[in-house]
Amino acid sequence: METNSPMKDSSPVATIHPLQTLSDSIAADRYNKNKSNMTILAAWAGVNIIQGSISATNATGSGPYFFRMNAYWNVVNLGIATFGLIKLRKTYNKPYSIIQNHLEQQQLEKILLLNSGLDLAYIATGFLLKESGQRRNNLTTTGYGNSLLLQGAFLLVFDLVQYGNHRRNGKLLEGALSKLQIQASGNGIGLRLPL
Repeated sequence: METNSPMKDSSPVATIHPLQTLSDSIAADRYNKNKSNMTILAAWAGVNIIQGSISATNATGSGPYFFRMNAYWNVVNLGIATFGLIKLRKTYNKPYSIIQNHLEQQQLEKILLLNSGLDLAYIATGFLLKESGQRRNNLTTTGYGNSLLLQGAFLLVFDLVQYGNHRRNGKLLEGALSKLQIQASGNGIGLRLPL
């Protein structure tokens, strides 16, 4: 058998097939997780908007400000969730190369870490507002501070759980990419994934 036979030249392409399957399954998993997460965020926002709007009229003390801020805050969350679902729909069945998939995964993980940092800032701001409101006996500031504490804590847990779930896929992609080997063949250079 000749060393430059078509079967031998096409072997690097055949060995990439499991990697492409991995890439496709991770892209599908990322899509499903993101869809679930945006749906959860939309539901949280809807509950807070409805409950906050109703309770703000019945509460006393700092309560009306707490519930109003929850409603206002979650109008933004609902907008983010709606935008996320619309954007996500455009990526449904989008083919990703292994490199594109890896870059998409890295970008998502960075966004979730950035969001977690912002969530900590919301919580810190909530503590400052609450403390300031209590010190000055300002019900508005106290209510807004309590709302930021609740919303920031929810978002921090939400983003960290998402990060943990997506990070597992990132590790799978990184492991697969680290096993790729460049190999010369009769048709040029190809990638090979040892099994």
